[in-house]
Amino acid sequence: MKRQQPQISEDKILEASWELLGEEGIEKFSMRRLADRLGIQAPSLYWYFKSKQDLYQRLANQVSKMILEEFHSEGDWKEQLAVLAVTVRNVLRRYPCSTQLMMMTLPHEPDIIRFTNRMLLCVESTALEQEQKMQVVTTLVNYVFYFVLDDYQHERNVSAISKEKGALPGEEMIRLLDSMSETESGLFRRMFRNGLFDLMGTDVAFEFGLKLILLGIEQVIKEREM
Repeated sequence: MKRQQPQISEDKILEASWELLGEEGIEKFSMRRLADRLGIQAPSLYWYFKSKQDLYQRLANQVSKMILEEFHSEGDWKEQLAVLAVTVRNVLRRYPCSTQLMMMTLPHEPDIIRFTNRMLLCVESTALEQEQKMQVVTTLVNYVFYFVLDDYQHERNVSAISKEKGALPGEEMIRLLDSMSETESGLFRRMFRNGLFDLMGTDVAFEFGLKLILLGIEQVIKEREM
């Protein structure tokens, strides 16, 4: 007897995947857990996706498509890259574990390719070599990826420490720093107590890092034009 395709859609699978990733993180994500959430048998998922990696590719493609839809800039290369970086960060923050998915997948999906192509178009008019243009967009997108990922992981670490020790990580850090000498931790301790580390993950910190990257790119372009 011919097997019948399960009564479920790709959109439903993708939607449930995002929900599961948001609740349990990518470390605990599995096709079996996803199937349980959908109320189907795990093998039924393979009608639509050949493997978990194939599903990851489609999720990353969905994120890339959203970035493309929300990115709008007709300014010069610097303005385009700045707006692009902000757009990528905003989209990644809305989709749980999307940064990890983008870093774990290859550009073998149409919208991932379109996203990469659009980034390259931002610097196509500059005097940079083709290899340098690729390095520019790679450096920029990696900055955004790691900024979002670091903020995500920091929040998870804070939650885990608070649950495990019943104290805020800041209190633990103060006790540790107070047990160390001035030579070992003096500058770090003063910066910590002054709240400078509270800037981590904020818009201010993101914009400053982005400014550093754009100024560096601008300097390389000027050197090429000399």
